[in-house]
Amino acid sequence: MASSSIHNLVHSKDTMHIATRPKITTLPTKNLFSSMPMRHTRSAKLSRSSPTRPALRAVAAGRPNAAREPLNELEESPIKIAIIGFGNFGQFIAGGIKRQGHIVLATSRSDYSEYCNQHGIQFFQSMDAICEEQPDVVLVCSSILSTESVLRAVPLHKLKPDTIFADVLSVKQFPRNLLLEVLPSGFGIVCTHPMFGPESGKHGWNELPFVYDKVRVSNDGMQARRCAQFLSIFEREGCRMVEMSCEEHDRHAAGSQFITHTIGRILSHLELESTPINTRGYETLLKLTENTISDSFDLYYGLFMYNVNASEQIENLDRAFEIVKQKLFGRLHDILRKQIVERVPMQGVPARGRETNISNYFLADAGKITTLSHFASPAQDESRADEATLSS
Repeated sequence: MASSSIHNLVHSKDTMHIATRPKITTLPTKNLFSSMPMRHTRSAKLSRSSPTRPALRAVAAGRPNAAREPLNELEESPIKIAIIGFGNFGQFIAGGIKRQGHIVLATSRSDYSEYCNQHGIQFFQSMDAICEEQPDVVLVCSSILSTESVLRAVPLHKLKPDTIFADVLSVKQFPRNLLLEVLPSGFGIVCTHPMFGPESGKHGWNELPFVYDKVRVSNDGMQARRCAQFLSIFEREGCRMVEMSCEEHDRHAAGSQFITHTIGRILSHLELESTPINTRGYETLLKLTENTISDSFDLYYGLFMYNVNASEQIENLDRAFEIVKQKLFGRLHDILRKQIVERVPMQGVPARGRETNISNYFLADAGKITTLSHFASPAQDESRADEATLSS
């Protein structure tokens, strides 16, 4: 399939970025429950009563073995977070950061200074100006398609050498590889995906999943502390914290998020409308269509183009649809054949010969029936078909 080739080309760096940058040390994804195998804990619910909070605090203080110590360092001083790309999603995330008492800086191609003034956020007209403020965390909230150009435009020399970069894209391997390629080795990297947005999270973030992968973060010191503070924002907002590798995230996302968007896009072309007798299932489909088309097509295209698993899901969906059609038409073929043989008289065909001649007169083989048009007209032999063609 052509799209598979495109994906192979786009993602050819996936297994190369570490080899081409020998100075980069990529930390393996590590769950906070370090005594348990990763496969058992990646998708586990991490509640407020779990060991996550003291563990975060202990790591932040540079004492990973003191997970049970009651520490208050996270509450003492707020961190400074610069959001690059301050559209709807950037503003949405900024709200949660502000609620937790941290400092928010923002910059974007559009001017959001009035909005920022109303919400206690510092807005900067240029990337240089915001980097001169030396934020602790740079949170990239740009679109998938513009992320690379945005990231390469950041004046990294104006930032602190241990600055943490985080993203919120719906795909994870692409930004991980890009950040590893562009950023100096001392910069921290945390790839995140809030599995919610302004619509689903408008009444709060409680129990909504927040996926993250600490790709490259110091084990102790200030960078570890700032990373723990950053992640604690989402935990304290009530999110279900899920630590997961970028590869595993993209596999799951292709089978869930991308399929959801694809089905919604397909349904939108059917122009479905509400009826006086809507079932709950139909209401769900209408809501799915509405939510899907409210997102830009660029977002959907990004989910396809920048996830190596998306092409496979498109092919699986196509095969699944063909299987369903074959089952429907195959059963219809058998039913019609039985009814015609037993109940419908056919002119020119002796009664005793109906069953033996019927397949040549009315119906194609069941395996060849793929549309309803195959049931509409009687079959013609080759000579009659040639005569019909010549006469026309």
